[in-house]
Amino acid sequence: MGPGVTTGASDDDPSGIATYSQAGAKFGLGMLWMALYLLPMITVIQEMCARIGLLSGNGLATLIKNKYSTNIVYPISTLLIIANTINIGADLGTMSASIKILFPQVPVVVTSLLFSGIIIASEIMFPYDKYVTVLKYLVLSLFAYVITAIIVGGNAIEIFLATIIPQISFTSDFAVMFVAVIGTTISPYLLFWQTSEEAEEDVSRHKIKEIGRGRPNVTRKEIKLMKKDIWIGLFFSLFIMWSIIVTSAGSLYTNGVNDVQTADQAALALEPLVKTFPQAGEIAKAIFALGIIGTGLLAIPVLAASSAFAVCDTFGWKEVLEKKFRQAKSFYLIIVASTLIGVCITFSNINPIQALILVAVINAVVTVPILFLVMRIANDKKILKDRTNGRYSNIVGWATFAIMTIAVVIMAFSLGNVL
Repeated sequence: MGPGVTTGASDDDPSGIATYSQAGAKFGLGMLWMALYLLPMITVIQEMCARIGLLSGNGLATLIKNKYSTNIVYPISTLLIIANTINIGADLGTMSASIKILFPQVPVVVTSLLFSGIIIASEIMFPYDKYVTVLKYLVLSLFAYVITAIIVGGNAIEIFLATIIPQISFTSDFAVMFVAVIGTTISPYLLFWQTSEEAEEDVSRHKIKEIGRGRPNVTRKEIKLMKKDIWIGLFFSLFIMWSIIVTSAGSLYTNGVNDVQTADQAALALEPLVKTFPQAGEIAKAIFALGIIGTGLLAIPVLAASSAFAVCDTFGWKEVLEKKFRQAKSFYLIIVASTLIGVCITFSNINPIQALILVAVINAVVTVPILFLVMRIANDKKILKDRTNGRYSNIVGWATFAIMTIAVVIMAFSLGNVL
């Protein structure tokens, strides 16, 4: 279990939970099919990034710079950093909001600073593999949605058909939510993170001395294990997505809660899990808060680190999470800066739940040009030699790029007509 499992777990970050909850509340089972159809898309894309990092021993920004020029990598890295920083701020805001529903007397400013301090200190003081091992257990709280989906139930045939048959509504609301679901699932930070983490695996296995120095000798068995790691992590991620939509559809949509505006409303989705317990509402809120905090603590370092990877790749600085602070000061200072700027965003009056959905939309827009570059690199024989994309990867990869591009354009036109 390597970077693929971490990627899958961090993909269900607060932004994902909020977006999937909103999709279920707003459209019922109408967007459930996206979990099934996004699974091959995201696994193919993340496998490409993993293969690129594993075989080249380089980060994504370095490869983009080497294949094209700094004129291409600068705007791409800038877009990534902007999207990641907004994402960090929205995640911190929702984590603080989830604490506030349990302890209303605690100011949001205090919890935001506390969470950011814990994340920064943990990343600097502890090796990331040990830090993430603990957080993976917190992420297991998301299985509360799986159990709730079973409890909420519903017509099994209706759920099955909604899972396999796409339902499309030609409205601006549907267009925005469609883009948001894709954006929170296939996020740009995951592409940079996956590539650099696989390169770090080369370093930890002593195949190369540092990222970007030398070409690792990777066996077929290692590639096979990498693919299994990706599939396990992302199957888990999309299964949780499916469960959140079923849960929200069965508990929010059916009870007339069609627009999730606050953390309290999102937490209501879990009430059927504990409806026979005294203080069921408070218990549901506690489970929701635990899931949000766990995924936030896992995802924010990934967001900050992917920004650091991109910047360090662009300027040729040292970039390894396994190194101590004094060995890679620039790398860690970027992580600190990204997290602190994210904290500043939480001080605004933006609704944290709505901010997360906005972040998902921004991620989708930013992913489109990055995905095009990933596809080009994954087919470059100078970089990957005889391990470039096969036919299946190219069909699914280019189809994903086309779908995301068309979806973003349709969303832009539909919003333009509304405005």
